[in-house]
Amino acid sequence: MSRQKRKQNRSNYIMQGSILAMASILSRIIGLLYRLPVTNIITDHGNDYYSAAFEVYNIILLISSYSLPLAVSKLVSAKVALGQHRNAYRIFKGALYMAILVGLVGSVVTFFGAEFFTGTLLNTPESELCLKVLALAVFVMAVLGVLRGYFQGMGTMMPTAVSQIIEQIVNAVVSIVAASCLFQYGLSLDKAAGVTEGKSGAIYGAAGSTLGTSLGALAGLLFLIAVMLMYNRVLQKNLRRDRGHHREGYSEILKLLLLTIVPVILSTAVYNVSGIVDQGLFKYLMLDVQKVEKDTIEIYWGIYVGKYKLLTNVPIAVASALCASTIPALTQARMQGDKKEMRRKTEGAIRMVMMICIPSAFGLTALGEPILKLLSWNTHPIAPQLFLMGSASVIFYGLSTLTNGILQGIDRMKIPVRNAVISLVAHLLVLVGLVQGLKLHIYGVVISYLFFAVMMCILNGLAIRKYLRYKQEMMRTFVIPIVSSTIMGLICWLVYTPLEAVIGFRISTILCLFLAIFIYGLFILLLRGITEEELRAFPKGRTLIRILKKTRLL
Repeated sequence: MSRQKRKQNRSNYIMQGSILAMASILSRIIGLLYRLPVTNIITDHGNDYYSAAFEVYNIILLISSYSLPLAVSKLVSAKVALGQHRNAYRIFKGALYMAILVGLVGSVVTFFGAEFFTGTLLNTPESELCLKVLALAVFVMAVLGVLRGYFQGMGTMMPTAVSQIIEQIVNAVVSIVAASCLFQYGLSLDKAAGVTEGKSGAIYGAAGSTLGTSLGALAGLLFLIAVMLMYNRVLQKNLRRDRGHHREGYSEILKLLLLTIVPVILSTAVYNVSGIVDQGLFKYLMLDVQKVEKDTIEIYWGIYVGKYKLLTNVPIAVASALCASTIPALTQARMQGDKKEMRRKTEGAIRMVMMICIPSAFGLTALGEPILKLLSWNTHPIAPQLFLMGSASVIFYGLSTLTNGILQGIDRMKIPVRNAVISLVAHLLVLVGLVQGLKLHIYGVVISYLFFAVMMCILNGLAIRKYLRYKQEMMRTFVIPIVSSTIMGLICWLVYTPLEAVIGFRISTILCLFLAIFIYGLFILLLRGITEEELRAFPKGRTLIRILKKTRLL
């Protein structure tokens, strides 16, 4: 492979990852914005019911289809690297048949098992209706995942990116409208029954907000089907250029899919299982052991999942997006036997994730309370304290998510499973010790949540170092972003209070957010934390370089 071609490939995977990262961040921001009115409509009680249903939904989605995009993209990219376009397409068709079957089974289990999952397992029977509404989304997401994985394996993230935005916009509109209408319907039921402090409003409102998830996924699926039909001409051209002689049978394809999917399911399952276990264990310790009122527990958990985790998950979306582009890129480099390229891609992906996650963590620490006030979420004194205590989880969850993907991309599929199990066991011990031993209630959950991510980072990092003989570059990846973020956080923290006194908290918060972006970007450039080649790999990177050179910042 020529030097120019290698350089183009390096830039392309960062470019594609950047496109998907921006789409993911935009989708998370849309999600954050629509959750604002939804949270105000359904209250913290409704957030508790909503989150319990989503914990179960995520597990069922994980088993039925969550790993399909990754598996399909990994296998398709491997065949494309060898010029076997026919086998790549056969993998897509085989995965599609599998998704339809598994998605249908998952939907049936979700709908008819809703009462058992929410009532018996999570001690939150009010979530039953929410989970039943999500049954449709289980089937749709299975098929949607295969289409996204195929395009990612072909090296283009644009269809996935656009479908994510469409999905989230439809989700937002439907969630707000349905939550509002059904919340009022629930209140009318309580009024008709003569109940003054009933929960029907929160129950039906939460169910309305989950309707947006199902219809949003359906909108994304319809878009990708349209793209696939338009892509047919290119597909037929690729099939005619096929260089492979061996045609893989569907039984062989099924075996390949299972060998790829099962380890991903197991490792990712631990992340999702930890949420369910945390909720069940926390509520048991607080309700049955410490005898805390159920109303207080529901408020604590609603704030934790509906505010803290929702906000911290926005920058973590960057790591998920980089996984989607890094895994097929690493797979192609592995198929070509280019370990140097694998190490280079690993370094580039880690640096990009840290350049986003580190300032995000410092920003949430410095401006967590103003952001909550801006979103009208500062309804309880513990909300801003969760960010002061646990914003660092953004850094470690971002890094652990990416390193999982790197290990999967270099075909070390079992290692993330082992590391996740070890981290989960240690995490649960810490959780019990903090909640029951030290009586830290929801703060103990936040600290143990952070501990889990730190353990994953350490174990994954050791594995990557061993199997890739990879030595992490420290200065531009960690030191410069931390120094720049510290300066950014301190300036914004010092500036916010006097600004608030003069112009109010809303304008002050918005100004400080823009100031934070400017200060961080300025110091990253002044300290040479990013190179011209890396900037060029971003969308509109050449235009940005010209502007920076004119202002003598580059």
